[in-house]
Amino acid sequence: MASAGVRFGSHLKELRIHLCQKSQASKGVRDFIENHYVDMKKLNPTFPILVRECSNVQPKVFARFALGKETSLPLSNMDSQQVLRAVESLATKAA
Repeated sequence: MASAGVRFGSHLKELRIHLCQKSQASKGVRDFIENHYVDMKKLNPTFPILVRECSNVQPKVFARFALGKETSLPLSNMDSQQVLRAVESLATKAA
């Protein structure tokens, strides 16, 4: 399934995704990475998208904006499409 096409504006400096390799709470995030990461990277080839895996971590997406401002959204028990919508909401959010 191809992503709808998330383009990141210049206001967003970095996207960081934390997930567990095995937990059920991170399943949607793992599916999101598998189904949408390549398309996101193709649309934003120089943009830093960091994926951090750690045992028993609660899945979360972090967005860093200009001047070091950061915001995050929890991703626990979401499916792949809900994770995509969370990433899109951060991509369009003003710092």
